[in-house]
Amino acid sequence: MTSLRERPLPLLGPEHATRGRRARLSAAAATALPTVVLAWHQSLYGRWIVDDAAITFAYARSIATGAGPVLQPGAEEVEGWSNPAWLAVLVVARWLGLFDRGAWFGVPDLVLLPKALALVLCASMFAAFFVICRAVRVPAPGVVTAGAGVAVAGVPSFAIWTTSGLENPLLAAAAVWLAAVLARAATREQLGGWDVATCCGLLAALAALTRPDGLVYVAAYPIAVLLLFRGRSSRAATAVAVSLVVFAVPVGLYLWWRMATFGMWLPNTALAKAQSTPGLEDLQRPSQLVAYGGWLLTVVAVGLVGAALAAPGRARTGLVAVLTPLGLALVAYAVLEADWMGEHRFATPVWPLAAVATAAAAAVVLPGLAARARVIAVAVGLVAATVSGVAWAGAAERFRATPTTTMCATAQVMGATVNEFGRILGVTSGRIATPDIGGAALSSRYQVLDLGGLTSPVVARFWRDQDMAGLRDHVLDEVRPEFIELHGGWATASGLLDDPRMDAGWVPILKVRETAGWWVRRDLATPQGLAAATAHAQTVGMHWRGHYMSRARRSSCGETLTPSVGPVLA
Repeated sequence: MTSLRERPLPLLGPEHATRGRRARLSAAAATALPTVVLAWHQSLYGRWIVDDAAITFAYARSIATGAGPVLQPGAEEVEGWSNPAWLAVLVVARWLGLFDRGAWFGVPDLVLLPKALALVLCASMFAAFFVICRAVRVPAPGVVTAGAGVAVAGVPSFAIWTTSGLENPLLAAAAVWLAAVLARAATREQLGGWDVATCCGLLAALAALTRPDGLVYVAAYPIAVLLLFRGRSSRAATAVAVSLVVFAVPVGLYLWWRMATFGMWLPNTALAKAQSTPGLEDLQRPSQLVAYGGWLLTVVAVGLVGAALAAPGRARTGLVAVLTPLGLALVAYAVLEADWMGEHRFATPVWPLAAVATAAAAAVVLPGLAARARVIAVAVGLVAATVSGVAWAGAAERFRATPTTTMCATAQVMGATVNEFGRILGVTSGRIATPDIGGAALSSRYQVLDLGGLTSPVVARFWRDQDMAGLRDHVLDEVRPEFIELHGGWATASGLLDDPRMDAGWVPILKVRETAGWWVRRDLATPQGLAAATAHAQTVGMHWRGHYMSRARRSSCGETLTPSVGPVLA
């Protein structure tokens, strides 16, 4: 008898090799086109990095250099981040000398590396689109993938927050790949396999460790099994158990470390943002996304997906698998507190999941329509896309003109400028109290007291309890910072400027407006020193404040951000 080792392997003909080569080329082209379009769209926002991203940058610097999980060396240990997986990526990048070290081709790596990583992650997401389209067996999966990808790349909300320096692209990639794994396994009737369960558990864990709302994706695999698995119930239960255990190991280890290090089950950021139990009115929040995406486009998308789901078969199975994480993404958006940063920051996974589901449904439904019905459907779709596209163009232009608070603005206004005040006044150490802290943490020689509470558990509790009197007592009586910088709603909400202790204990270096400016503690300000600091604020500080907060909001600010830089970052 001929052994298995001795049996000749069947030879694959040239036609199989050609088909495989064409499939790879199709996948590569389908991934490349939307990636290029997204890169162009992201370039419209220049070198802008949102200031909250710089908080994670500051923690990455501290951890990578051995200072520990602190905002600045010497500060108290506080979990002032909510994106441990993204933080870990940046820490490793700094160890490798790729981040927070200087510039690449004249672009600071604080800007270039997060944006480059974001583009790579989005490209991988578009590759997952192709996997989904192949699983559903749509005609021309490369064309459908490219169409869905280009649509996502055109959504300002998606392009803005994936290029912001925040963790959004990592969360989106995890959610879409979870959908791809589910769709592929479900359409191949392999949903009960341990390898699928393990992969889904790991992707859900990645999402949960990327952002707190990513925790919802742990339910994706159990829901998909409940809806789509047709095997023995014991096998389904075992597979779900495997997935949950795989999820629980990394997430549980991180929770254990959090409790051992900080004594809290939730990050301090959740305390500061006062995340509450969602009510019935919160369930209406996804309607904001309908308005942003366009009501007509939403109706078309829902109609196409509904029509595809009406017919049993492989397409319906694959679409249900994709709609499962999409539904969870909408749930996460509904339960989160409203975000002040604009452009629906917490909706990033929604756009790609909705786009690929709609595109796949269209590719399944349209060929089955009569010619006239197909023409009408395509025409309505084009009108809907045009209407939404015009609205998106307006949103993109508005954000380009006034992007959310930038890293460079806080690095200059709360960091480098205050450093110079300290040099003039002879204040060599101490604290600065300010509500925007990311860039300041990278560039200030003073310990930053976060008036927003993200990196201060004490201040976070005041915001959670809406105890502004307690906040003022803490700042003005207990901490007594050497410098205070206030602006906008933070000044009025805290009531600091209306407190008589503020006027008695601090003197303005320069008031930009009634509710904005720089203050120094009175006992540190000699008349001569105060006059010199005010002159610097008027002639240099205000110029660069206007530069980074108005005239050049999308620019970068020097090769590095460190406390040793001079009074001007550029």
